[in-house]
Amino acid sequence: MAEVVNITATAFANATSAVYQPTYLERQWLSFFEGKDYVIIRLAVILFLWHEFVFFSRFLPYYICDFIPYFRKYKIQDNKENTPELVWKCIKHVLVSQITLQLPMMMAFHPVATLMGMKFLEVPFPNWQTVALSCLFCLMAEDFYHYFAHRLLHYGQLYKKIHKLHHEYSAPFGLAAEYAHPIETLTLGIGFFVGPAILLACGVEMHVMTMATWLAVRLIAVVDVHSGYDFPWSLRNFLPCWGGSDFHDYHHMAFVGNYSSTFRWWDWMFGTDAAYNEWKKRQAAKKKVA
Repeated sequence: MAEVVNITATAFANATSAVYQPTYLERQWLSFFEGKDYVIIRLAVILFLWHEFVFFSRFLPYYICDFIPYFRKYKIQDNKENTPELVWKCIKHVLVSQITLQLPMMMAFHPVATLMGMKFLEVPFPNWQTVALSCLFCLMAEDFYHYFAHRLLHYGQLYKKIHKLHHEYSAPFGLAAEYAHPIETLTLGIGFFVGPAILLACGVEMHVMTMATWLAVRLIAVVDVHSGYDFPWSLRNFLPCWGGSDFHDYHHMAFVGNYSSTFRWWDWMFGTDAAYNEWKKRQAAKKKVA
């Protein structure tokens, strides 16, 4: 087996001719930062653009479905319309939040991540198995945190002053995933970093490329559960533990229960999916009668 070592940008020239030949993507990544100023800003801009690309591109297919009658039968709350005015209101709020809140958070990512030991300019990049397992762990860790933090936001003044804003859309669509109060964005946003922090604390190597992949996974999942569509090929039909849009859409419709972000097991363990299960039974009974 060929010897493979991690190298930094400063050792790039020697390494390419000695032990490891970086891939095209790795060369582009290293050259983008090699000898450049404003590394923190450069990384923040890359992550921000990646966030915008994944977030809006994942929403686009669902938006197109709104204009195709065939897909109407898969819309969960087909008696409610998200008018262009409501969609535009959501877009404006989300963009302001992303620029004024999330972008500064991304600028703080590099110093904090490197302090914790995250890999940044090391190659080779982690293999897909490592990335997949890391993302799966992060998904479960975020789901654990999200359940309790989200449930807390439904109590008293926390709901009235903070979380109620997110529930303005009782029939959600993809972009509404990030339609939230700044305090909620920060509070629930912590969940994104729980998994990586645990892995680093346990001595597991984390690379910024793994974080970028995890960011994409999380964005795709959160847009999907707010999509308002439940297709036959939706993941929940193949993984019983997966919540999906059908599970979370009920939360927006009823304003209670189904607090998990991805999986269903915490709601099952604490009984906060009971009302949803009863509602599903009534819906099934109506279909039989019809």
